[in-house]
Amino acid sequence: MNEPRMDHIMQVGLGFWASKALLSAVEMELFTELAKHPETLPELSARLRLHPRSAHDFLDALVSLDFLERRDGTYYNTPSTDLFLDKRKPSYIGGMLEMANHRLYPFWSNLTTALRTGEPQNEARSGGENSFKTLYADPERLRGFLKAMTGISHGANMAIAKKFPWAEYKSAVDVGTAQGDLITQVALANPHIAGLGFDLPEVGPIFENYVADNGLSGRVDFCPGSFFDASIPKADVVMMGHILHDWNLDEKKMLIRKAYEALPTGGALVVYESIIDDDRSKNSFGLLMSLNMLIETPGGFDYTGHDCIGWMQEAGFHSTRVEHLVGPDSMVVGIK
Repeated sequence: MNEPRMDHIMQVGLGFWASKALLSAVEMELFTELAKHPETLPELSARLRLHPRSAHDFLDALVSLDFLERRDGTYYNTPSTDLFLDKRKPSYIGGMLEMANHRLYPFWSNLTTALRTGEPQNEARSGGENSFKTLYADPERLRGFLKAMTGISHGANMAIAKKFPWAEYKSAVDVGTAQGDLITQVALANPHIAGLGFDLPEVGPIFENYVADNGLSGRVDFCPGSFFDASIPKADVVMMGHILHDWNLDEKKMLIRKAYEALPTGGALVVYESIIDDDRSKNSFGLLMSLNMLIETPGGFDYTGHDCIGWMQEAGFHSTRVEHLVGPDSMVVGIK
């Protein structure tokens, strides 16, 4: 029997203290500055315009949280913050944290209301437009969002490019492709694969620039369209990364059926996101992501591998499996 623990309760209950300290550091580009060169307390205070009352505690709190190192009075990035929170590096994942700081942090203060009403608590709560419509209407904001999606998905995308048996297939379409990192990584690791990104027309220029930057123009193409209004383009493999959890159960099943129709016999559907463990007790990130879908969408939710396998089998897929990728992410594979 576990002994009662007050420290765990307090650590989680006041977890927003640490969260906001990190989000503010990202907002002020602290880690990007330190990636240029380490700095002392006075130097950082001046560069970031920190008030002397709070600067020392703020920086040392980040040290205690393992986001910074301090040696002889000089502050350095850790290997993780240097790799993932320096804006100048392609591995930057701070775009998602920037969005969390500006949008999700205040919206989550209404979680209790969401839990009792089942209704989104984002811009829609005050009569604003659907968050996706607002996002896609602003090219600069859309570019930042798609870059953020690449940042948090890149590790899983590389894992799929290596773990999936691509030698058995010739073509792949990435549904809801965003910036295009998933199909890009697959094409880079598997030169025989003909790739296609499928997303709304507004995404096209951003996708094409990303593909060109990776030297894949002419081998990876973009197909404009809505997966609600149009058929999914035909390919040997259909991929959906961080897509299904945005939608309600009927919409999830509809997208899986469309994927089935787009595939030849023997073709594969690859669905990946923060798949919740079947016991629903270990993947905290996946469970909390599902609560984020409550905050952000009218009917979206995350799900277990068992759930997804059931939907795939209902659509006609005869062979299914769940395979871990990286961190909280796993993929569910169904064969037609």
